[in-house]
Amino acid sequence: QVTLVESGGGLVHPGGSLRLSCAATTAIFHHYTMSWYRQAPREQRELVATITKDSETHYVDSVAGRFTISRDNAKDILYLQMDILRPEDTAVYYCHAKGPWLPMDGTWGRGTEVTVSS
Repeated sequence: QVTLVESGGGLVHPGGSLRLSCAATTAIFHHYTMSWYRQAPREQRELVATITKDSETHYVDSVAGRFTISRDNAKDILYLQMDILRPEDTAVYYCHAKGPWLPMDGTWGRGTEVTVSS
């Protein structure tokens, strides 16, 4: 069983930065496709960014150029560097893993809250 634990959320002013982390309890982290999702109040959960096991990255248009997803396979940690934050980035951010020996729809963390406000 894999556990994903997010951290790094908080309150930040517009234009500021935060770095989210997701620690995975698994020895085969490097086999997983990892993603960050977010869910704003009264909105559906949306995909923010994905990084494949080969470190290929993909971003939703609204964060491209501002957010950077990365992974450290030696430490089993996923990151999301968020720069030039906007109020509309306010949401709970979730880490997601998909890959071998996981459920078909993947595994989720419990989320970390990000609030962008002046």
